[in-house]
Amino acid sequence: MRFRISVALAAIINTLAVSSALGQGIANGEDVFKKCRVCHDVGPEAKNKIGPILHGVFGRRAGTAADFKYSDAMVDAGAKGLEWTDDTVAKYLENPRSFVPGNKMAFVGVKDEADRRDVIVYLRSVNP
Repeated sequence: MRFRISVALAAIINTLAVSSALGQGIANGEDVFKKCRVCHDVGPEAKNKIGPILHGVFGRRAGTAADFKYSDAMVDAGAKGLEWTDDTVAKYLENPRSFVPGNKMAFVGVKDEADRRDVIVYLRSVNP
């Protein structure tokens, strides 16, 4: 009986720790994303700005958000199969110019790996 209670308590503690870390990641990601908001919008009512909306970005092919004029480089990357996943978003955020050479994004990137991961967690939290 004690073993089952110990296992249950360990599972609850682990769940709380994961939830807390996830909440911190979302909060940090939202904070880091503030520099992105100048050009990008998220959420169900998102509108294209200087950059395309990021609502629904995961699973979307590069260069295909409706009503946005992409660079030829981004359209070509999408035509060649670039799809936005956690991994591709992380690589793009690290260095947009080298990940898709010739794209229009002037942003230098998010150099800190934890910040990139947290931006992705934040984007996932506000995306369908």
